[in-house]
Formats: sequence, structure tokens, C-alpha cells
Amino acid sequence: MTTSAFNSKPALGAKSAFELQLAGYGLTTAKLFYHMPDHPHLLQLFVWQDYDIAPDFPVLHHFIEFWKEKIDGPLHSVVYVHCKLLGPSDWKHLQGEMLLH
Repeated sequence: MTTSAFNSKPALGAKSAFELQLAGYGLTTAKLFYHMPDHPHLLQLFVWQDYDIAPDFPVLHHFIEFWKEKIDGPLHSVVYVHCKLLGPSDWKHLQGEMLLH
């Protein structure tokens, strides 16, 4: 199998995971089933995870295009789930001091 580095950072910018979550990104996990190049009758599983925006999933689509162009194993199917971990309404800026013993 030909391997090449995939970098989602150009698609996401140089933001931290926390900044992405505040911007509406959620964690997307995808299971990619592909045919092995040497044994096309066998399916292999690859699990991929990154921050993405539902319902369009631009980062996942970018990864799938990368796979089609750079990886020798043709895709059979992709199954994904998405979970929004934190949104702007969940973030509250609090200021205070707590003294413990």
C-alpha cells in the first residue's frame, strides 16, 4: 500500500481543538472499509478521527479525496459518527478565587 502524509491542518487552519469546538466543530470518527491491493477480495478497516463540521463534513471529504488520489486500496464504504463536544453556549468566563486550607 502506498502511504503519504495527510494533513488536515490546512483545511482547519492553525486552531487548537478548543478553538475549533468553540467555532462549531465536533469530533468525527469514520470507519473506512477498503479492498487490499494485493488481495482485492479481502476488506480491511481503517479508523480516522478529526474535528469537522456537520452536516457538510468538509474535512472528511478532504480526507476521502486524499485517499482516492494517494492510497492504493480502493474504498468499499465509509461509516461515520459525529459528536459536538462543546459549543459557544457551553463556555462561560468566570473570574474568582478559591482558597483551600
